[in-house]
Amino acid sequence: MTRGEYRPGASLRPPTRVAAAARIGVAALALLIAGNTARATVYEASPADYRESLALLRPGDTLRLAAGEYREGLALHRLSGAPGEPIVITGPESGAPATFVARPDHNTVSIVDTQYVELRNLAFEGNNVPVDAVKAEGHASFAHHITLENLTIRGHGNNQQIVGISTKCPAWKWVIRGNTIVGAGTGMYLGDSNGNAPFVAGLIERNLIVDSTGYSLQIKHQVERPELAGIPVGRSQTIIRHNVFAKANSRAPEAPRPSVLVGHFPPTGRGADDFYVIYGNFFYQNRKEALFQGEGNVALYANVLVNDFADGLHIQPHNDIPRRIVVAYNTILAKGAGIAVSLRDGSARYRRDVSANAVFAETPVTAAGAYRNLAAPLADAPSYLANAFAAPPDLDLHPKASWSGLVPGTMIARQPFPDWSRDFDGEPRAAATVGAYGKSATSGWKLQIGRKEAASGEGHPR
Repeated sequence: MTRGEYRPGASLRPPTRVAAAARIGVAALALLIAGNTARATVYEASPADYRESLALLRPGDTLRLAAGEYREGLALHRLSGAPGEPIVITGPESGAPATFVARPDHNTVSIVDTQYVELRNLAFEGNNVPVDAVKAEGHASFAHHITLENLTIRGHGNNQQIVGISTKCPAWKWVIRGNTIVGAGTGMYLGDSNGNAPFVAGLIERNLIVDSTGYSLQIKHQVERPELAGIPVGRSQTIIRHNVFAKANSRAPEAPRPSVLVGHFPPTGRGADDFYVIYGNFFYQNRKEALFQGEGNVALYANVLVNDFADGLHIQPHNDIPRRIVVAYNTILAKGAGIAVSLRDGSARYRRDVSANAVFAETPVTAAGAYRNLAAPLADAPSYLANAFAAPPDLDLHPKASWSGLVPGTMIARQPFPDWSRDFDGEPRAAATVGAYGKSATSGWKLQIGRKEAASGEGHPR
């Protein structure tokens, strides 16, 4: 089986380079926030004077950056918005971008002890300089309620340790939405290798991460939940939804990595009952490793996974053990293993549901207690799927007909996770559905190497 190479669409063109804008000064426009006696200010700035504005920003303020090349980085140190009044730093919504150019020895966006800040509509050109594009620094005490939206990150692939978006301090309530990261060493690396910088209650949605050398996304394990004002201590969810993780053309890795890996939450105490909720994502190709690997508490449903080179998904011990696991309603095509659940001592006391998946692979499903899955050899996929062996955007994994009669047995019970009753297309799912799609119609989002768009009636706020 051979697929053609995909051709990235126009949305992946490098950002336009423009000459640095002429100095325009800092213009403050007082705006009254409805229902609040405080005044929020909009500052207009250019590459020549933007750093002067940073020290002026207060809760509710906005800094609008003109198009141009910004070469002195963006230090967000001890910057504080407030609930309902974030500080917003944004580039133009259309046309030529505000582009931050990497410089040696400095991460381009450096975040330290900062809260309630939003970055939008910015471009980052790494030029192969060995620095991260956006980083919550390891020496910081916290970084919380940070939003990163509609950022374009390129040229941060000097080596596998260079990251597009990174957190190395305790971080919670981040929203990472609608960003494009192309050719990074690692797309997103959230947490630290020692487990002491937890990433908690995040929302990662509608991002496009293409051809990372290592991970497209890794969220590190957590040893314990620190005692910090405002950090979630009850049960919370980190949601990973509607992203595209593609590694069809990534260079040979220094050390092979799964496309996405999530580590465990604290084994006991605060945060032990947290969940990764992973749905509606398109995982496409990894030449050396599985598309997904996870441990701890994981709910993975309504995803599409395609790997012509290696395995689909692994649930297995990494730094701890798999605990509560739900793997349901996924469509998986893989050369090797489709779904592999590997356990060790201590895992047996936790419930696992591996059900209602459509898996086409050399070894479709290896999981104790798996039930009501459609499992078949990869070579049989064209008999079941609309256009199984094409490359995006011609790839179409909608079922040719209903499979409910082929897989009799007990249906998986309803689970307490967002959009559980919707399929990959965001459409309501019939009770007896198997696989990521709820029906054979092909009117949903076309599988492609581009950002996944919201479907009608879907994409509810968190």
